Amino acid sequence: MFPRLAALMIALVVGLAPSASRAQDPNKNEPIEIFDAHLHYNWEPKPYYTRDEVLALFKKHRVTGILATSRPNDGTHDLVAAKADGLQVVPFIRPYKIRADIGSWFNDPSIYDLIVTEHAKGGYVGIGEFHLSANNARSEWVQKTLAFAVANNLLLHAHADDVTIQILFEHQPKARIIWAHTGFSLHHDRVRAMLDKYPELWGELSYRSGITDGASQLTPEWRQLFTDHPNRFLLGSDTWINERWASYGDIMSGYRSWLAQLPPAIATKIAHGNARNLFSFRFGPIKF
Repeated sequence: MFPRLAALMIALVVGLAPSASRAQDPNKNEPIEIFDAHLHYNWEPKPYYTRDEVLALFKKHRVTGILATSRPNDGTHDLVAAKADGLQVVPFIRPYKIRADIGSWFNDPSIYDLIVTEHAKGGYVGIGEFHLSANNARSEWVQKTLAFAVANNLLLHAHADDVTIQILFEHQPKARIIWAHTGFSLHHDRVRAMLDKYPELWGELSYRSGITDGASQLTPEWRQLFTDHPNRFLLGSDTWINERWASYGDIMSGYRSWLAQLPPAIATKIAHGNARNLFSFRFGPIKF
């Protein structure tokens, strides 16, 4: 009786332990490192946190890489200039000067000029995050932006639905696209079909619903999707508003909770390995 009771108590304690604490680097006794592949350090007119506060936040939550964008791009320049130890900063060109550009950049030749001018500064790895719908995806300036990206080996970070993503690949079959939010609530079967059809498409998981159930457990469908496509997913915070910065630790903890439910090799790829591989190239010195 007593040995069984003791075993039951041990199992209960283990079961109640925070799952995030079990999402550990398999080679170290600390939380698994995360590459934040959807981060905005917006300056409008000043950031919510100073640069030092942001860097401290990354260090506290073991975020060792970031896909850095900002509105305007000065915030990205500042993060790159910090040259923070233990942090890989991957700069993307944000095609916005002000928030209102979200709804008009695709018809604005001055935004294309902004992209070309920023790219000339050197060091950029991609363009985005940009917002786009199917109604606007065939515009002249979208097509020019895609052609510029492919010609210069730049990734694209697209906030778009699946139909719009298809249009982008129709324009440029050689494009490489990070799909912001992976369709939000799009059915997992459709996500699978998109990944199967487009080998140069990666799903970024901020705000993505359906990955876990009401008890914070991975759903069978998403567990299988991660198992079948372990190299195609990235994590992100999407700090587009101050509240996302304020809850940054909770966002990272939430990821680690369900990462802990995956085999360590798959969890490591999604947490940071896929991003490291995707961003393993650079294009010379950054001059800003």
